[in-house]
Amino acid sequence: MAWLPPKMNGSKAPAPPPADEITKEIRKLNFDDKPASNKETKQHQQDQPSAVTLPQEFVVKYLGRRDAGGLWGIKHTRKPVDEMVAQAKEMKAGETLPFLKLTVSEKGVNIAEMPQNINKDFEGGFYNIDVISYGVQDLVYTRVFAMIVVKEEAASLKTHHPFQCHAFVCDSRHNARKLTFALAQAFQQFSKEVKGKANKKPKKFAIDLRSPEEIEVDLKEADSEA
Repeated sequence: MAWLPPKMNGSKAPAPPPADEITKEIRKLNFDDKPASNKETKQHQQDQPSAVTLPQEFVVKYLGRRDAGGLWGIKHTRKPVDEMVAQAKEMKAGETLPFLKLTVSEKGVNIAEMPQNINKDFEGGFYNIDVISYGVQDLVYTRVFAMIVVKEEAASLKTHHPFQCHAFVCDSRHNARKLTFALAQAFQQFSKEVKGKANKKPKKFAIDLRSPEEIEVDLKEADSEA
């Protein structure tokens, strides 16, 4: 059985498995992400962002980051995710993905390494909610959560691409969806805050709460109408 990151339950996390097991697991991402059962689909449809209590913590593996073509929409995350998964599948024996804890609060997203992490190639720290423009559960790799971050200093200086897609592998499809809902709740609370402050200019952001199956159907319909 392929190794999965442990869930956050307050207990001490077990020691990480050999690197080759992690590599094998990421290589089988496309096989692990099977279509949801009818029961799972119904559960996803019943879930509501309002039911999520913040903060929420998730143990994830960091796929990496890529430039994104725009602020919102799965069309701007799909290609970067494909590229990152392809790169991860090429990892050599002994190489691992960064093993991280991602915390979603009403203020934003904090990324920190787990004690067992040995790969330091990741951008940790805190991402304020107003620099995150989009979040979605990927429709192909359904355990992958992707978000677009706006690099405001890059946009003003025009020296670097202003939009970056960051992707994370969750331990289950359900938790990838739960992570999406957690960010939706953070967006919702931030919106209420902004509306209560007349001198604060609202930021534009979006969260895609459709299931991967619903996104795929909508994309096919859009293609047929084009």
